[in-house]
Amino acid sequence: MGNRRWYQRGLMGAALLLGIFGLTACASKRYVSEEVSKSSATSEKRINEVESQVEATQSKVREHDTKIAELDKTTREALERAEAAGKLAEGKFVYSLVLSDDAVKFPVNRHELSKEAEDKLKEFAERLKGENKNVYLEIQGHTDATGETLYNYKLGEERAEAVRRYLSKQGIALNRMSTISYGKDEPVDSNKTRDGRAKNRRVVVIVLA
Repeated sequence: MGNRRWYQRGLMGAALLLGIFGLTACASKRYVSEEVSKSSATSEKRINEVESQVEATQSKVREHDTKIAELDKTTREALERAEAAGKLAEGKFVYSLVLSDDAVKFPVNRHELSKEAEDKLKEFAERLKGENKNVYLEIQGHTDATGETLYNYKLGEERAEAVRRYLSKQGIALNRMSTISYGKDEPVDSNKTRDGRAKNRRVVVIVLA
């Protein structure tokens, strides 16, 4: 009789243990399933965030490329040089100032600034300082087709340097400006006429931010 009771108690204990184990197993399975679902949702969210960031970056690159394509050749080259030199924060063209015969009055074979040119540059410098922008200037010197090629490169550089020196006197930092001469290589008008040659004798200031 005692053995029978012991046997019954053993069966009840085993059944209880099996029940507890079954409940624990179900709870564990449910927990794992919930954690997997949470992990999947988190991963999907992160993937969506990364895809959004990539799309935004690609959009900015396309916008940047479109703006560059719309610029003229010398402006694009100035932007590329400035970017390569690490002189730009955003690599963005702001505007340009063209000093040609009507404003600068560069005579043939001369690089000195006229009174009109100085007045225009002074006004330009005040605008830059008033806007308080951390801009970078590339000052481009151009000539007409009169004279030898090497001479015109030198003359274009002298014209650009004259503008750079004057802007420096007006408070524009020298390390924010660079010069380049195109000589007679980038005419904006025909060199066969007097008026055309006068327009080609010019300085262009490219403002980049």
